[in-house]
Amino acid sequence: MKVRVLLICLSVSLLFSCKKDEPETPIVVPEETVGFYLCCEGLFNQNNGSLFYYDVETGQAHRNYFETQNQRGLGDLPNDLKIYGSKMYCVVNGSNTLEVMNAATGVSLRQIRLTNDDGVGRQPRYIAFHQNKGYVCNFDGTVVRIDTSSLAIEAIMDCGKNPDGICVANNKIYVSNSGGLDFPNFDNTVSVIDIESFTEIKRITVGVNPGKMFSDSEGDVYLISRGDYGGVSPVFQRIDSRTDAVQTFDNINPTNFTLCNDIAYLYHYDYVSGSSWFKSFDCKTEQTISESFITDGTAINTPYGIDVNPLTGDVYITDAYNFTVQGDLYCFDKEGKQRFKIAEVGLNPNVTVVLKQ
Repeated sequence: MKVRVLLICLSVSLLFSCKKDEPETPIVVPEETVGFYLCCEGLFNQNNGSLFYYDVETGQAHRNYFETQNQRGLGDLPNDLKIYGSKMYCVVNGSNTLEVMNAATGVSLRQIRLTNDDGVGRQPRYIAFHQNKGYVCNFDGTVVRIDTSSLAIEAIMDCGKNPDGICVANNKIYVSNSGGLDFPNFDNTVSVIDIESFTEIKRITVGVNPGKMFSDSEGDVYLISRGDYGGVSPVFQRIDSRTDAVQTFDNINPTNFTLCNDIAYLYHYDYVSGSSWFKSFDCKTEQTISESFITDGTAINTPYGIDVNPLTGDVYITDAYNFTVQGDLYCFDKEGKQRFKIAEVGLNPNVTVVLKQ
């Protein structure tokens, strides 16, 4: 595969500067990659979420890219970011909006308000797509269906308590009901929604406080049930979408993960001790590939986001440090060796997405 090698500190706009005590680091990406975006949450109620963009063609790195392209801020707590077709969708939790952008330019096409009939925000969390429809799960216990052509809200349905993850598998929508706003009385169910009728057909019992979910090529749904942040530990689980049977994997207790091309990358971070681990897992064989994914000694202080470049299998991990300073983005190859690092991409960097040709 042909690659381009660019230096992140060359031709950098005034919006971004490299740390003086760090050497220039080459970015190696496949030729099909145009650039990549990074969603940065900012701080709760500070309305300072942002979008970072790295342009492969020019070698320019842009902080506050959304504000530059649209002359307004992105909002409070952008929580999820995905590209579907020619559009990019950013779920902005605190502002109760879904920001829809031209994926190539970052220019807003529409800001969709996600509120109930009384004007109360639904607190959107994550978005999934299937056959030109977008499905947003919201902390108010609903899923909103949006047409990706007209960008109109088509339907709204009720599910469980405080949904905090969503994916599509086997013509069904799976939504994790966390109960996270009812601490310490977390929920432990996943709503299964028939995609044609857009109605809940059952609830599956999983671990305590289920969160992020992904499906693999075989239609299995993987999720983390995060426990109660005390006596109940997080667990890594699989739902067979044909039978909806649940399997729990022993001795894998991650706090966050992603899944791409049937490989899951997981990490655990202990907020008390500051210790962490990173693992990789084969979803086809259902076996751990590596107990220690990062192999070159790179230390991540406070892992926050984890994503994969589907073109290369490169793994992006963000470091939030103490949550009040600009975080960094690391890229590792499939062998766990660092390809590059970009410093100070934004405050609490979370989701990375790749813009392809």
